[in-house]
Amino acid sequence: MKLEADELSDVVVRLRRAQGQIGGIIQMIESGRDCKDVITQLAAASRALDRAGFKIIATGLDKCVSADREGSPDAAADRAQLEKLFLTLA
Repeated sequence: MKLEADELSDVVVRLRRAQGQIGGIIQMIESGRDCKDVITQLAAASRALDRAGFKIIATGLDKCVSADREGSPDAAADRAQLEKLFLTLA
């Protein structure tokens, strides 16, 4: 299943934010910041990436179960693929 870029614009925003967080984490490590601060920021970046992944899957599911595709063989296959992707993030 292919998703359009405009359907995922908020995902791109989340990923850019996570990209900035990861850059900040690298700087924190290089400057010798406290372990607790580094781990806190790493956890925040990890959650941002997870949320982006879940949003992609949710968008795909929404598209998959839309009225015009419901019951089609492709919709069932796409739904199974999205379920598998969801489980990789869980």
